[in-house]
Formats: sequence, C-alpha cells, structure tokens
Amino acid sequence: MENLITTIIVEDDPMVLEINKQFVEKVEGFSVVGIAQSGEEAIKIIKSQQPQLVILDIYLPDISGIEVLKEMRSIEFPVDVIMITAARDAETIKEVLRYGAIDYIVKPFKFSRMQNSLLSYRMLRTKLEEKSTLDQEEIDALKKSKTVAKPFEELPKGLNEVTLRQIFLYLVKKKDSLSAEEVAEGVGIARVTARRYLEYLAKIGKLQLEIQYGSVGRPINRYYIA
Repeated sequence: MENLITTIIVEDDPMVLEINKQFVEKVEGFSVVGIAQSGEEAIKIIKSQQPQLVILDIYLPDISGIEVLKEMRSIEFPVDVIMITAARDAETIKEVLRYGAIDYIVKPFKFSRMQNSLLSYRMLRTKLEEKSTLDQEEIDALKKSKTVAKPFEELPKGLNEVTLRQIFLYLVKKKDSLSAEEVAEGVGIARVTARRYLEYLAKIGKLQLEIQYGSVGRPINRYYIA
C-alpha cells in the first residue's frame, strides 16, 4: 500500500466535520490525522501534525479560514489546502486562489465532488513524487487531469464517475496511445466496459482516437490524451 496522504479537516460544525471526515476516509490513499473546530486550533494542530493536506472551512468562530491559509503561507509551511465553504462571492474566491488553495468546493456538495478533488490531488502528488523533473508534455498532462476532476453531471446510463476517472488517469500516467484491451487489463475491468468508457471520453473531447491498421485482421482503435 502506498504512503497515505496525511490530512487535517477544519470545520466548526460537528456534524459537517464528521461527514467530511467520512468522505475523506472513503477515498483510497488518504488518512485523517487530525481535526480542528477553530482557526487558532487549526494553526496549532497543523504545525504539530505537519499534514500534507488541509481541508479548510472559511467561516470559523475566531479567525477565518483565509487567515489560517495566510498564516501557513507567511511561515512557508509546506501544506496544500482544499477550501470548503458556503462563500460564493468573487472576491473571496480570488483571495483564496491567490494564496494557493488547490481547489474551492462550495457547500452544500455531493461526495462525488470531494472525491473528484481528492483523486485529482492524489494523481498530482504521485506524478510529482515519481520524477524530479517534468517536461512540458507531462506538465500539460497534469493540467488535463485536473480538468477531468469537474463532475460529470450527465453521464450516459451504465457509466459511473469513479471508473471514468480511473481510465482517464491511467491514460494520463501511461502517456501512450492504448487499445481498449490494454486499458481493460491495466485498470482491471472487462474489455467491452473499457471500450464504452473510452468511446465516451473521445466523444466529449477528453481523448483522441487513432486507428491502427495491421497487415491482417480488423483495425484497432487506440486512445490517447490530446
């Protein structure tokens, strides 16, 4: 099992805090190592636990989540932040992004939205830890992997977001053009299932299709990240 991404959740509402904790623990690769219900408590526990990720609310009873984020940046503490809040105004969003939050999730939200964010973040960390340097193509591929983190609201019947994301991120990691059979083997699903997802991703413009002609037999459809 790969090293878990240590995570702290900051939320003043006990019920919401427990729900968010359960959401994070449902996503493979993450471990909640601490919780906080105020800004000052958050700063203290972040400094002591030194997590890799903080899931942070803005509206806290003492200081705001933005002030917590600013404090982390002022001391150059190496932690990534996903902001979860009911705040929707443009100025707040701009300020949060300006201080380096990797995502901004508006309450109320579905589990799939947080899952999308965490999977995208995990993919980013994995790629950056695998290599000390990245070329432009790899950087662009990482940016594309973040675009798929947006929820797919209108998936065709029989498709689900988790499998769709697994297939897309597998292609991002491999970088080469792959057939449905190769994707099926790599992800651990049936070939016919892989083909359905690949065809859908190509249809919505997330993948490019190339047809490989051999000397014998039918041509093979291969898919790659554009």
